[in-house]
Amino acid sequence: MNELSPTPTVTLSERAATKVQSLIIEEGDESLMLRLSVSGGGCSGFSYSFSLDADSTADDKVFEFHGVKLVIDDMSLDLLGGSEIDYAEDLLASSFRINNPNASSTCGCGTSFSL
Repeated sequence: MNELSPTPTVTLSERAATKVQSLIIEEGDESLMLRLSVSGGGCSGFSYSFSLDADSTADDKVFEFHGVKLVIDDMSLDLLGGSEIDYAEDLLASSFRINNPNASSTCGCGTSFSL
């Protein structure tokens, strides 16, 4: 499917896109896209999940940032509207980070949130 959706309601930083591009190169499959989803669970109620995926479904929105495609299902997009996805490397960890304006609180590691 992979049809681009108009007007993204999330953004992917250039730093995050660069990291995704390097992961795609490591996998050796240029059709891969970054999939971001939200599911129930985690220490704060909802948790973020990142994966590389070559496919999208009718329930997905596909956005492109800095040459990288980002796939988010409709339900997750409702919880992520206005979010910025970034990638950070520091002394403690290297990870994708989400600045979600809809979250009322987040856990210490930043992988889960509550509304």
